[in-house]
Amino acid sequence: MRRHARLALLLYGTALAVTLLDRASKIWAERALQHEAPIELIGRWVRLSYTTNSGGAFGIGESAPLLFVGATGLVVAIIVWASRRLPSSVVAVGLGLVLGGALGNLTDRAIRGSGFRGGVVDFIDVGAWPVFNLADAAIVVGAILLASATFGARSRGGGAADDDPGDDRARPASR
Repeated sequence: MRRHARLALLLYGTALAVTLLDRASKIWAERALQHEAPIELIGRWVRLSYTTNSGGAFGIGESAPLLFVGATGLVVAIIVWASRRLPSSVVAVGLGLVLGGALGNLTDRAIRGSGFRGGVVDFIDVGAWPVFNLADAAIVVGAILLASATFGARSRGGGAADDDPGDDRARPASR
């Protein structure tokens, strides 16, 4: 299998896994946590607590859910376009996490309200952070991976493909 095909498969496989895990976790949360007291995992620091959010991250923009639908559509389009030229497995996984998280939350908006105006199920409550879900966590971890791949490659003076162990192209011995 060619390198490009392997990286694209890694991106879309990651996105599919995140979307399915997010969907399953939200179905579980709705059944197990809705109308119930929060489940304390680590005292009051880590709890499972059902809520919904019609806005974006941290509840921002609750009166403009279509803005987030449009932004999600744009992010999905950019990732699909970028999947044509993936520089490394780290970038492929990072984009897959962001894509899967975006699709997970978009799915919630689509099935929980008319015209993509539904609320997103959130249930992971960690200390002072707003309640979030697996899709949100995937987006954050994906963004961190993408930033580390971008800034790490720049600080080494190379491209992101330079440290990909799956890269089967010949490399010069030194720079």
